[in-house]
This record gives sequence, structure tokens and C-alpha cells, in this order.
Amino acid sequence: MSNPTTPKSNQMPVGSVQCDNTTLNLLKANDFVAKAIRERLKDVCVINVCSSPGSGKTTLMQETGKRLSSELNIAVLVGDPETERDAVRMREVGINALQIVTGGMCHIEAQMVLQALDHINLEGVDLLFIENVGNLLCPAAFDLGEDYRVTLLASTEGDDKPKKYPRMFLTSELMLVSKADLLPYVPFSIEAVTKDAREVNPNLEMISISTLNGDGIDAWCNWLKEKVAAKKAVSLA
Repeated sequence: MSNPTTPKSNQMPVGSVQCDNTTLNLLKANDFVAKAIRERLKDVCVINVCSSPGSGKTTLMQETGKRLSSELNIAVLVGDPETERDAVRMREVGINALQIVTGGMCHIEAQMVLQALDHINLEGVDLLFIENVGNLLCPAAFDLGEDYRVTLLASTEGDDKPKKYPRMFLTSELMLVSKADLLPYVPFSIEAVTKDAREVNPNLEMISISTLNGDGIDAWCNWLKEKVAAKKAVSLA
């Protein structure tokens, strides 16, 4: 006998069960917290930096801090499943950094950022980087209250990633092709990756960079300064 309280349209075959989509509920809750972060950091430009493991995020953060420390007050929240090594690397070059240890989770969630804000001094900070956990899949789904999302794609990873992980590139404003000094030695096409990425997201900007020889770093720093200025203009309006 069927359950009279269950609409016929929702009745399931024998031996099956309908499960609630808890992922959607989680993302809704995450978006609520992300909104609170935006309200709290309305005077700070927040950049969510994403990539696969080993793409050079931390090295880029170090180089950025060195180049812009005389112009901008920078802080970094560093996500990592276990260790504090990346935050230590930041502090060694004078960057205000705090590690978010996710306890094995493959991404940072907005509630982690909100908790971390109580433990880092952001007084006078112009630019806050959130260095996400190395992963091109899960972090794409979680808004962290950022103003901009930047995705690094190393030349050593192959140029097919925008179509394989489209959501990450769809939700980013800028793609950085890192380790560009290796382009002559690896099968990676700037033209192909740009074409694929812009088929996913026509508005995506692209800068090719190398922290080893400095190529593209000035363009990256100029992009950041423009975004910080734009955020200040909005907050003062």
C-alpha cells in the first residue's frame, strides 16, 4: 500500500530512497556567511587565489608582498589541509599572514574565513588575499566573500584545464598562467588555453607570469592596484 501522505509525483520505486540534497543547503548557508564577510570587509579588497597544488600560489604571494609592501598594506589568509608552512613562508618575508588549517578538507569555506578574521589584524589593510587549498574543483563552489577570484594555471599542468574544470574559470575574473619561464620546454599553448578559457568565460582576463624571471609580475601588480583603488572608490562613495 502506498503512503497517502506522499505525492504520487514523488513516489519512489521499491528498494530506493529519496535523499535531500544537503550540498545545496550547505552552499546556501555558505553564501549567507559570505555576505556577512563582504559587509565586514567593505573597506578591504579581497582576492580569492585558487589553483591546483604546486602552481606557485605561495611564491606569488611572497613576490607580490615584496613588490607592493611600500604601496599597499597586505594581509594573507592561507588555507592548507594540515600544516602551517605556507603562512610561515609569508611571515618570513614580512607579510601579515594567518594559516587556516582545514583539517583535511579540500577547500576553504566562508565560515572558516569569518572565524579567522577574529585572529588577524586587518587595521589599515588595503588588500587581503585568501590563498585557497590547492584544488580546481571544490573551491569553485564556495564564495568566500571575495571581490575577485584569481585562478593560477601552471604551464606544467597542461592547457586543457579550463574545459576540464569549467566552473573554476567561469567564476574567476583573472587567469594567471604561472611558471611561464617553462613555456619553451613544455607542451602548453597560451593561445589554446586562452581560447578554451574564454569559451567558458568570455570576460576572463589573462596574464602570463613567472616569479623566477619576473615576466608579467608588473602587470599582475598593476591589476591589483587598480582593483584596490576601485574598491576604495566604492567604499568612499
